[in-house]
Amino acid sequence: MTALNAPANFNWPLAYEAEALLSTHINAFLAKNATAARLAARMHAETGTEFFEWTDHFVVSQNHEAAFRAAGFVTEVTDVPTFHTVLAHPHAMLPRVIVSLKATPSAAPLSLAVRPEFLADFMARHGLTGAPLGAPCARYRIIDVSTENGALLQAVERLGYRGFIVSEPRPGFADAVLRVRELWRTRKRDFANDDDGEQHAFDVLQQCVDLVGVDVACELYFAEERYFWELRNRAGRVQKRRQDLVGLGWANHDHHTFRCSRRHFPGLVKFMEQLGLSKRERFYAGAEAGWGAQVMETPSVGIVVFADVDLQPDEVDRDYAAERLPEVAKVGTVGLWCGLHGDSFLQAGMHHLEARFNHPLLKEQLAAEGIVTMKPFSDFPFLKQAFTEGERWTVNPARAELLRKKGLITNAQADGFIKDGAIGSHLENLERKGGFKGFNQKAVSAIIAAVDPRLVQAAAH
Repeated sequence: MTALNAPANFNWPLAYEAEALLSTHINAFLAKNATAARLAARMHAETGTEFFEWTDHFVVSQNHEAAFRAAGFVTEVTDVPTFHTVLAHPHAMLPRVIVSLKATPSAAPLSLAVRPEFLADFMARHGLTGAPLGAPCARYRIIDVSTENGALLQAVERLGYRGFIVSEPRPGFADAVLRVRELWRTRKRDFANDDDGEQHAFDVLQQCVDLVGVDVACELYFAEERYFWELRNRAGRVQKRRQDLVGLGWANHDHHTFRCSRRHFPGLVKFMEQLGLSKRERFYAGAEAGWGAQVMETPSVGIVVFADVDLQPDEVDRDYAAERLPEVAKVGTVGLWCGLHGDSFLQAGMHHLEARFNHPLLKEQLAAEGIVTMKPFSDFPFLKQAFTEGERWTVNPARAELLRKKGLITNAQADGFIKDGAIGSHLENLERKGGFKGFNQKAVSAIIAAVDPRLVQAAAH
């Protein structure tokens, strides 16, 4: 069983033993490589993140292989140099381990690679000279940062690729990548008819896939969605700047949350499938909270999507991502957000980005920047989640009037949204332990209810 064929009632396990084993090796590496230790300290102090979350992989000698397998790691079939084996935990969100079959036994990792979003940014911030292995727009690029006491620190950049082989890009590929970035960034989002907007998104998707293939198109799409979201979320801009000052970018993203209207939810799911994502678990709070969600994932690119939609109690047992849901006489939190701002797929962009942090530390650091963090909606040893205070967006009066005309909001609510706007987006401060890669349905229900625009509006008055 893998992440993408787990049964509906599957609960993601806690891999504390595997996490502890990885931490032991990472700490042993940091003890040998002072440059890496200084980088870890900067990550902690300046970005509220931990070195563990930025670790792409490390290489160990073969004498450690049995211990990792005993902790739940299995062989991953992927591109890797000769005489090396890749080990990954199939049910946990953890760095991978490469076993060198010919290296001399060593207590600490022989090398360790961190993964920033862009190598050029990382190199510039840390004064690294020389050219990485792999030209710009290669699917996998790598540069040596420092070698100390036999421990090599490296940095890698990935472009829709999970393997470990550097292959130079084919002629014209870099130009194609630049073209795809432009296509995604300039994609028209706002149409008089949202059906036309959905069709346009699929047309752009096909152009992008034809140019660079599915995995690269996927990587570039989500980079542009994060950029669009940042433009509308101050907390995101502040945190991105803090991470950019260490040359890291958003490579610590955990998942991307899209809110969708009932009408366009199947289109969103189909769009994600054509980007290479597969359906993972579903949530269907239904009668409890009036919403459902489809989690989707593509391990080859490292992207997870949490897609929300309003649901009726009698719809929870259906595959609500497979058929267009009918219009209903009431609107829930997700549907109201889409009614006020547009679908995440179209006009609005993502509702929030979740990235992995040291949860209490980031809260403290953002407070110093004037950014308030809401009460956590998940507070478990293995999963902590909290939104930053919502960014208030201006509401198009025509949208509020349409909701009023349909009887979905009251006259007073419509007037309030037109006058004061409505909460649009958040940054989510998320911390995982034990490699836990799931979500807590009850906690998500609570936060969806708590950020209902009607409740927020009432509380303000």
